[in-house]
Amino acid sequence: MSNANGGHALAYGQDSLTKSATQAFRDLSATDVEVLFCFGGTGANIVALSVLLDKAESVLCCASAHIAVDETGAPERNLGVKLQTVARPDGKLTVQDIHDAARQLGNVHHAQPGVVSISQPTEMGTLYSVAELTEIVRTAHQYSMRVHLDGARIANAMVALSDNGQDFETSLFHKMTFDIGVDAVSFGGTKNAMLNAEAVLLSPRFAFQRGAFLHKQHTQLPSKMRFSAAQFDHALRSRLWLSTARNANVAAQALHASLRDLSQLSLQSPIVNSLYPTLGEPVKSLLQNWSFFWDWDVSASQVRWMTSWDTDEDDIDRFSTGVRHAIQCLG
Repeated sequence: MSNANGGHALAYGQDSLTKSATQAFRDLSATDVEVLFCFGGTGANIVALSVLLDKAESVLCCASAHIAVDETGAPERNLGVKLQTVARPDGKLTVQDIHDAARQLGNVHHAQPGVVSISQPTEMGTLYSVAELTEIVRTAHQYSMRVHLDGARIANAMVALSDNGQDFETSLFHKMTFDIGVDAVSFGGTKNAMLNAEAVLLSPRFAFQRGAFLHKQHTQLPSKMRFSAAQFDHALRSRLWLSTARNANVAAQALHASLRDLSQLSLQSPIVNSLYPTLGEPVKSLLQNWSFFWDWDVSASQVRWMTSWDTDEDDIDRFSTGVRHAIQCLG
């Protein structure tokens, strides 16, 4: 970003850094995607959904999806769209869910299911396999529905699905997105060390139609786009986006290993960088006041612990020690 700040550049994506980052995304996607850089994840999801939706249509998603739970009703307010939610304990939409929703097609009394929105990874820290994604896209397209993939933590999913350790297979990205027919991807940067950097990738069949206008209409068109683009350009070309995500995933595994003997936490081994322990009072409040984390399922006394791109061994040791101390004193 400091380098991007030198000299003069044209606005609204006409600069060299934005063009370079766009090409980096096209190389990663192995197709000519349209790239719309955005400020935040909610805005990116709004832009992506707005491109895919038609009038009187609804969006099918899991009840735990970010667009349904954590965006303050942004899709409903900004797009005037109904979200059709399905409760799934693992946060993964199924092919049968799409078949069930399709029964409403043609009925004038029901919003018409038009877009299937899935998250990779899900809000529950689970992953779709490439085979599962392929079947979801195939089924959605069978009913002329479009598919949106919310990839706020797509790098963490990439690392978790890769079998090559640090030698990440970058082709995995297009194999689980545009190769199988995904129509739009919200590609996250903010949760992977970047600043105000998100991107919407549109498949060729939706590229260069109305995306640019909706990008502006939904207030997500940065005038100084090069500052967001510069981060993606460097991260994609250096593979930094994968190494930072790997650190977050490895840190979550380390946190699990350090606390898994505490049965009262009911810890499950994390797939990506999220853990969902159970914590009763007063232990929970004591720990939250010391090192804040979010409640998750209050009815089940479940919270969420997230590790990040810069979580290190000292962080894990300090937090684990604090958890043990609180449980021993108050648990």
